[in-house]
Formats: sequence, structure tokens, C-alpha cells
Amino acid sequence: METNMINPMSLDGRSVIVTGAAQGIGLATAHLLYELGAHVTLLDRNEERLSEAASAFDAQRILVQCGSITDRSFVGSAMAAHIARFGAVDGLVNNAGITRTAMIEKMTLEDWQAVIDVNLTGVFNMLQAVGTTMIARAKEGEANPGAIVNISSDAGRKGTIGQINYGAAKSGVLGITMSAAREWGRHGIRVNSVAYGVVETEMTEIARSEKFRDRYLSNIPLGRFLSPDEAAYSIAFLLSPASAFITGQHLSVNGGGHITA
Repeated sequence: METNMINPMSLDGRSVIVTGAAQGIGLATAHLLYELGAHVTLLDRNEERLSEAASAFDAQRILVQCGSITDRSFVGSAMAAHIARFGAVDGLVNNAGITRTAMIEKMTLEDWQAVIDVNLTGVFNMLQAVGTTMIARAKEGEANPGAIVNISSDAGRKGTIGQINYGAAKSGVLGITMSAAREWGRHGIRVNSVAYGVVETEMTEIARSEKFRDRYLSNIPLGRFLSPDEAAYSIAFLLSPASAFITGQHLSVNGGGHITA
């Protein structure tokens, strides 16, 4: 007897914007969403890396937008370009982020503000722009107008050393996620976050260096770091029909590095 296999992770016919898509988690996520059938807009401020990343995709199913999520005019134009190309925004991966490291007493206001601007205000800029279009579709009668995944971090849940700006921003992302989920649930818009531990990206090179590696690994029950490809799975899950009744949640993906009730 033949049966039709249903893939609850399928994103066929959906379109998603991924910020910080030129490398690391963002690029791995863009590839996975693409393989799951989505049309994807790769958004990043690094033109060279963005161009290189885009070369691995079929040009008919992707759109490349170069600019900063701190620039609201760019966010608006990128949104318009995505909608013009793919018809609507069904998903957003709010992944773009930066770090500026210093102990609290030595951190400059400039380094504090730079991280807050990208990792917190930039997340709000993208969420507001995408959410507005999803609300409009909901008011036109669409039952499930889209899903948003904000990328947070263990740093936002338990604090961090040498990156108070990053920890504050990532904690703020949790608040943004919960507030948006409460406000937009009535429109059928789902908003969740993923809080990672140490992922094998350029941003974590110091943590994974010989000097600190064993210290970090000793606090991870699974005993290893997370790859960008593995990190992408949780994002795809939260965008897909497999998570149809999940909103306002923070999914910890850290190998057990932070365990709570």
C-alpha cells in the first residue's frame, strides 16, 4: 500500500528574509530554507561576502540585498524589493549581529551603542517592517500570514563576561519576542526566538580558542560546540508548519549548557 509522505518541515511556496545571511548561522539557514523549498532574500551589509554566498544558489529563487538593518530606509526598500519579487514575506530570520568586547568598566559608549543598534534596534526595525505586512495580509483574511524567528543567545539568559552590550541586547531580543507574540497572536503571526550557546562561527573564535575551549566545553553536557548547519535546523523548525502552535517561546539550543525548569 502506497502512502504519501508529508514533510511537516516543508517550506514550498514560502518566502523568507534572512538577515546576516553572508556567513555563519545566517548563511547555513539560508541554504537549509532554500533546500526545504523556500524563496529566500539574503540580506547582509558585507557586499563581497554576500555576492560570494549568493553564487551557490539558483538566482531565480533568491534575492540579494546589501545594507544595514540599522538603516530604516534600507529596511523599507529591502522589504519592497522582496515583496515585488516573491509576492509576500512569509518568514523572517532576525539573525544579523555584531560584537564589541570589553569589560564593563572599560567599554566605550560607542561600542555599547554599536551593538545595541544592530543586535536590538535592528531586530526591532526588521520585525516591525515584516510584521506590518503580515498584519495587512491577516486583515485581508489570511489565517497564517507568517512566522518570525529572532536569534538570541545564552548571553541574554544568564549573562556574560566582557560583553555586557551583547548580553543586554540579546536579553532585549527575548522581550521583543514575547511582546510581539502577545500582540500579533490574534493575527495568526507566530514569533519565537532561538537562544544559542557556542556556535562554530567567526564570532566565537576567542571562546573556542585553546585558552578558553576546555572551560566552555566543561559546561556543555553534550561535550561539543554547535555547527552552523545544526543551528539552522531549529530556525527552520520554528518557521515551518511543524511548529504551527508555538509562539512566544525561547528555544535553547546549547547542548545543555543552560538548563532551566
